[in-house]
Amino acid sequence: MYETLRHFADSYGLAAMMVAFLALCAWPFRPGAHQHNQNAANSIFKDMPDGE
Repeated sequence: MYETLRHFADSYGLAAMMVAFLALCAWPFRPGAHQHNQNAANSIFKDMPDGE
């Protein structure tokens, strides 16, 4: 059983983690995400009056 799980983790588990990593890295750059990114970037300033 140990050898089977180790083989899975060494091959398919590594491939699955790599795919998940690449998908999460590419997520902010998808089409249509620009407005969400801008809202997140400017959300810390929403309660500040203009000019400060």
